[in-house]
Amino acid sequence: MKLLLRILIVAAALGVAHLAISGIELLGNSNPKKILTLIVVALIFGVVNAVIKPVVKAVGCLFYVLTLGLIGLVVNAFLLWLCSWVAGKLSVPFHITGFWPAFWGAIIVGVVSWALTLLLEDRQRSSHSH
Repeated sequence: MKLLLRILIVAAALGVAHLAISGIELLGNSNPKKILTLIVVALIFGVVNAVIKPVVKAVGCLFYVLTLGLIGLVVNAFLLWLCSWVAGKLSVPFHITGFWPAFWGAIIVGVVSWALTLLLEDRQRSSHSH
């Protein structure tokens, strides 16, 4: 259940990024198709983050220290951009046009995911306390 919720949170965050950033393209002629596309891209994003991000962090540990973690913003942008490339290879109608849309999109996805996770955890806590 937690995994499904996490995928839906990332899908919602990707939807917000698409609406906010002109270089993040979500193609499709109906809302159900767009929602399904966002869920598929969220799955791709999860796999990319689970497989590649730990390797990048381990190899680039010194850069994380030297930049006080700011290199993480660039890494997240490239990981999101990689998701766009994988989506294209899988014929998923999601595309990021360049580095800067990926950079700002990754920031939006991170912030929105964080906020939605906090909101849902707060709701779960308050429903358990009653």
